[in-house]
Amino acid sequence: MKTKLSLSVKVLAGVAAAFVSLPLLSILIRTPWADVADMLSQKSTRDALSVSLQTSVIAALISCVFGVPLAWLLARSSAAGISVVRIICITPMVLPPVVGGIALLTAFGRQGIVGQYLYEWWGVSLPFTRTAVVMAQVFVAMPFLVLAVEAAFRQSDQSLEQAARTLGASPSRVFFTVAIPAARPAIIAGLALAWARSLGEFGASITFAGSFPGRTQTLPMAVYELVSVDYRLSLVLSLVLIFISVGVLASMRDRWMVGR
Repeated sequence: MKTKLSLSVKVLAGVAAAFVSLPLLSILIRTPWADVADMLSQKSTRDALSVSLQTSVIAALISCVFGVPLAWLLARSSAAGISVVRIICITPMVLPPVVGGIALLTAFGRQGIVGQYLYEWWGVSLPFTRTAVVMAQVFVAMPFLVLAVEAAFRQSDQSLEQAARTLGASPSRVFFTVAIPAARPAIIAGLALAWARSLGEFGASITFAGSFPGRTQTLPMAVYELVSVDYRLSLVLSLVLIFISVGVLASMRDRWMVGR
């Protein structure tokens, strides 16, 4: 049975939808479609796209490898302070990106809490490298995966896990053979969201890794620098990011729709 909506609700909802849609549609309208192929074939564009794809894929995989066990811990552990751990782990979702970059510098820079020892003992300098790009992307993207997978673990049928333990399965075996298969759709959705967030990461990356063409410059960094230099090219690159973001959200729609 369909719910009838009042006219005022429809008007307010329409204004909200228009406010969000209009800027995105404006990029579609203003994009120089006749020159899109030539612009995308430029070396600077190909380099930025290559860096973005390489780092975002690596960051998404790292987020999955470490984020899924973290989500399991948050969902199943009843230890004191676990709620504090949860808050800390999802803080990067609401943290201003530049602050995230400064936090990474404070921890892993040459004078950082950890970075100073990496540099003094092994000569490893992380800032302004492609590794720094990946680290910044993992920092901002992993919380999205953790939240999605933790929710799936909480909603999964724990009786199956209890049955496996009763039959003598170790906690590790229960995790890999029962919990993960049950949460596979959420893990895939979280992985896609982490990848999309990594691909669009800008603030923390440019603060911690800089924007060096062919080395650390990603598509969002290129867009930022091109706005005042080559506005038409910045529109084309923005369009690429929009298409990727919309594609990921469209493919993952049923994962977060309640009651689907």
